[in-house]
Amino acid sequence: LAGAPSLVRDGDLTPKDERGMFHAINTMQPAYQPSGVAAAAGGDPRYGNPADPHTLPAQRAATIADRLDAKGVSWAWYAGAWNAASAQTPAARQIIYAGDVRFQPHHQPFNYYAAFDPASHADYRAAHLRDFDSQFLADAAAGKLPAVSFYKPQGNLNQHPGSSTVALGDAHLASVVAALEKSPQWPHMLVVVTYDENGGFWDHVRVPKGDRWGPATRVPAIIVSPLAKKGFVDKTPYDTASILRFITRRWNLAPLPGVEARDRALAANGEPPMGDLTAALEAPR
Repeated sequence: LAGAPSLVRDGDLTPKDERGMFHAINTMQPAYQPSGVAAAAGGDPRYGNPADPHTLPAQRAATIADRLDAKGVSWAWYAGAWNAASAQTPAARQIIYAGDVRFQPHHQPFNYYAAFDPASHADYRAAHLRDFDSQFLADAAAGKLPAVSFYKPQGNLNQHPGSSTVALGDAHLASVVAALEKSPQWPHMLVVVTYDENGGFWDHVRVPKGDRWGPATRVPAIIVSPLAKKGFVDKTPYDTASILRFITRRWNLAPLPGVEARDRALAANGEPPMGDLTAALEAPR
């Protein structure tokens, strides 16, 4: 540098775009507990303080949950320490971003949506937002995992820099996969392990040109399944929405607008479409 760097404070919202829209970025918090924003003084303890500038208003865009519900496909989002972080107690607040667990509320996507309001949609919320510790392994052992099951480990087990380690995450992941292999559902199971970030900041491969939001630098994705091709290198381009593409194809769901927008942007820039993971799988017998 020719001199000292000039730093600009990064915010939670983008500047207004050409359509007059603002976009929420960085670590904004869900409107519902567990949230990094505490409840307002004297307010409903099930909510984050709506006046706090870091609280994102409840979202109403279509999600994969809506598409699965429309076809009657069972699904659930399991989160490590979900029950403990949702207990609305001082102890629950302590495991958010602190202590040994470090539950991360901004890693829980469905908790940002109005369909999961803990007051008006309590039964729906309880049916689909589940606790890993008390439910996931028990459901797997009993052969009762929903057709589409998501799992987000708690902060100290998710390999994220600052809250976890590679060794802790690897050991936890191995134990979860070992448990799934013993499930009666295993012969028909596809496990996809992926990350929100990794060492791709120094990636030597050119990033495909898509839309404003990506694709970005590469992150790992591991497919574990009796249906995975053996001794095969899959060179199909994928992004994280390829998981949604697979779910959409498997159950013949209506596509999500955001995934369609990504695919149109790739095509407009002369890039091949992102795959839906099926190129890495054997046809079921």
